[in-house]
Amino acid sequence: MTSLFTSYQLGGLTLPNRMVMAPMTRARAAAGGLATPSMATYYAQRATAGLIVSEGVQPSLIGQSNPGTPGLFTDEQVEAWRPVTAAVHANGGRIFAQLMHGGRVSHPDTTGLQPVGPSAVPAVGDVFTPTGPQPAPMPRALSTTEVPEHARSYARAAQRAVEADFDGVELHGANGYLISQFLSSNANLRTDRYGGPIANRIRFVVEAVAATVEAVGGERTGIRLSPGGTFWGVEESEVRDLYTALLTELAPLGLAYVHLEATAEEATLVALRRAWPGTLVMNPVFPMGAKQTGRDDADHWLGLGADLISFGRAFLANPDLVERLRGGLPLTPVDEATYFQGGDTGFLTYPAHQYAA
Repeated sequence: MTSLFTSYQLGGLTLPNRMVMAPMTRARAAAGGLATPSMATYYAQRATAGLIVSEGVQPSLIGQSNPGTPGLFTDEQVEAWRPVTAAVHANGGRIFAQLMHGGRVSHPDTTGLQPVGPSAVPAVGDVFTPTGPQPAPMPRALSTTEVPEHARSYARAAQRAVEADFDGVELHGANGYLISQFLSSNANLRTDRYGGPIANRIRFVVEAVAATVEAVGGERTGIRLSPGGTFWGVEESEVRDLYTALLTELAPLGLAYVHLEATAEEATLVALRRAWPGTLVMNPVFPMGAKQTGRDDADHWLGLGADLISFGRAFLANPDLVERLRGGLPLTPVDEATYFQGGDTGFLTYPAHQYAA
C-alpha cells in the first residue's frame, strides 16, 4: 500500500511526503487584510508538510467573511504575503493560497458592504463580526450579469498569489461559502442559467475554476469541496450526481488536485474518487467534529485511492506532525480557546516534540 511518507509529484512540485496541511482560519491578519511576520513564522514552522494550504484568503473586500482574515486583492497584500512564502520556501516547503469568497456568510460590520449570494436567502446561524457574533444578514442576490465578475475574482486573486510567490491556489468550494452556495439547492433559488438543474448549479464553480486556470495554469489550481455538507444551512440535492457532474466538467481543465472533505458517506466519496481522474487530496474526518485525523484514517484513505491526505487541527497543534506520525510519537492536543483570539499564544507557541535526554 502507498505510504504516507513516500514522495509525490504534484504538477511541477515534488512533495517529500503525502501529508497536506489543511486550510484553517486563524484570524491573525493585520488591518487591511495584511499578512504578518507571525504568520510567516507559523507557516514556516510547518514547512515539513508535503504541501501547506493557507487559511482562507478573500479575493475581494465583498468576499471577506470573517474579521482578521488576509486578502489578495491589493498591492499591499501581495507585498505582505511575500515574506510568508519566502519563509516557507526557505524551510524547504511548498504553499498554496486558499481563495475564499464568503458570499452570504459575511456582515456589513466586517466589510462595510451588504453580503451577496446566489439568492436573497440568509445563512443559518451567527456570523463573526468585529464586535462579536451576530445573526447572518440578508444577502443581496447577484444579478445574472454580476455573477461572472465574482467568478473572475478568484482568477485575479490567483494572479496576485503567484506574484506573492505562492506555488498555487486552492479555490474554497466547500463549507457553505460562495461556491458552495451556488451548488446548493436551498441557498440557490435562481431561475437563470446559474440555478435550477445540476448543469446550471455547477456553472458558477466551473467558470471560476476555468478563469483561474486561464490566469495561472491548471497545475497551480486546486479546489476544495464538501459533498453533502450542511455548513451555514446549505443543503444539496442529488449529491452524488451533482459532484460527479462537477468533476466531469472540471476534468479537462488539468487541475493540480481536488480536495474532498468527509462530509458524505464513504461510498459516495469512493465513487467520486473513481469519477476524478487526477490527484485527490482527502480530508478523512468530518470537519470540526470530535475526532481528529490520525495515522489510521490516513492509511485507510490511501488504501481507498486517495493520493494525498490533509490534516487540520493535528498540524495546528503539532508543527512537526510529519515526524511525530513517522515516529509514532504522541500528539499535542489543540487548545480551542486560542483558535480566533489573536496574538501568538496558540499560534506560535506549540512546541516540537521534546526527546528525553
